[in-house]
Amino acid sequence: MVVKSLLGGALAAVMALGAISTASAEEQRHRWKMHSAFGSKLAVLGPAGVRVADNITKISQKSINVKFFEPGALVPGVQYFDPVSSGSLDAAWGSPGYHMGQNTAYGFFTAVPFGPGFAEYNAWMFYGGGHELYQKMVGKNNIHGRICGMIPPETSGWFREEVKSINDLKGIKMRFFGLGARVMEKIGVSTQLLAGGDIYPALELGSIDATEFAMPSIDETLGFYQIAKYNYFPGWHQPSSFGELMVNMDKWNKLSDWQKSVVDIVCDANIMQEFVDGESQQGAALNRMSKDHGVNLRTWSDEDLAVLKEKWLEVAAEEGANNPDFKRIWDHYSAYREDQKEWRSRGYLK
Repeated sequence: MVVKSLLGGALAAVMALGAISTASAEEQRHRWKMHSAFGSKLAVLGPAGVRVADNITKISQKSINVKFFEPGALVPGVQYFDPVSSGSLDAAWGSPGYHMGQNTAYGFFTAVPFGPGFAEYNAWMFYGGGHELYQKMVGKNNIHGRICGMIPPETSGWFREEVKSINDLKGIKMRFFGLGARVMEKIGVSTQLLAGGDIYPALELGSIDATEFAMPSIDETLGFYQIAKYNYFPGWHQPSSFGELMVNMDKWNKLSDWQKSVVDIVCDANIMQEFVDGESQQGAALNRMSKDHGVNLRTWSDEDLAVLKEKWLEVAAEEGANNPDFKRIWDHYSAYREDQKEWRSRGYLK
């Protein structure tokens, strides 16, 4: 595969650097326990975390020995921000959107409703200043954050009954993630954030009426189709989504420059590999959903999507008025997208 060749080339380059830096790498070795918000068997997301841990260990010639821990083994699935900040966790694999309880602005660094796809989102993040904004925010909490993965578009909901219009969603209880949850609340949905492994039991017990989580192959792993037979598209709330590697800042600062470069290159390679791994799985997963699992695949109407987009802009204005961090990042992100508008319009097939 091309991506594996690219990854192999990147790894070979770092290994060559490692040969030069072996002596210094051996002077100080580090052992990290890395919590994961995603189980290792969960399609796309889980193997990516294992791969990041293994590649950092291998390429650093075990001078950074990273051990992957399943959700709940060290801390509950999505509750890793404070433990990494305090140093009770060395590192964690997850998503910036899980920290919206700390600050709603973290949502911008996972996915933006009606936002960009792979190319433009990565351009803003790594060449437009987004990553610096993210690192500055987490740095205030003694955390080194590194955007370290990306997945393709998600689906926007699993429902027991067909939804004729988004107006039918008023009053339901639904698991929803990130900035999109604020939009759903605008249309009368009661949202809650649950870790992946907690969603199926909540659906089964009726604690929630509906859910979204990820893309078809991942959702299939979690078995939502066994309870909810209507799956809606597109994933307007997560057109593409970033993942993160968080490291306690004191642990990060103990690394040599070469070791830090190893982490950066592993993360850069994983963004591409995780995305194409996810993209490659979805066609077959959709076929299984409709043909084998009896799932009814549905698409929101243009009218419904227009309402959701309008509500998103209301959320952005309200959050910006209440949260200076949110406003600063929203303005930065919006200005970048405006600069790209002509290219986006002319450079890509509609």
